[in-house]
Amino acid sequence: MKEDLKDHLIKFEGLVNKPYECTSGKLSIGVGRNLEDNGITTDEALFLLDNDINNVLTELKAQFVWFESAPENAKLVLSDMCFNLGLPTLLAFKKMLLAFAEQDWDEAAKQILDSKYAKQVGRRAIYNASLIEAIMDDKWVNKSERT
Repeated sequence: MKEDLKDHLIKFEGLVNKPYECTSGKLSIGVGRNLEDNGITTDEALFLLDNDINNVLTELKAQFVWFESAPENAKLVLSDMCFNLGLPTLLAFKKMLLAFAEQDWDEAAKQILDSKYAKQVGRRAIYNASLIEAIMDDKWVNKSERT
């Protein structure tokens, strides 16, 4: 019964992977999910987040040969920035990315703070820069090494 209902609903509601306005004027997604009245559950949001994180990590590993061997804080910051900005915009941070590749953490932190991104996200950029600066002190290089 459940599979028949699913097929029936897809047939008549349609399946749209991006937000759209339904016939009653409500913002919807998927198979008639009314986002305005119903939204999504926490579990659904976390499922989407897991997918987005997997996509970000896949993109970064494919783009930067040094990514997997980078300190944990460096991976965290790059992943956060890629998630927030998207890979094409992240790639515009040429000086910062060069500093990451060369493990010049002081320069990488400076480049994060000296950007339009820092002006837009404020404390997020300050925190990310502090995570990079902490690499120099070996404070946060690897979570598993912390006591």
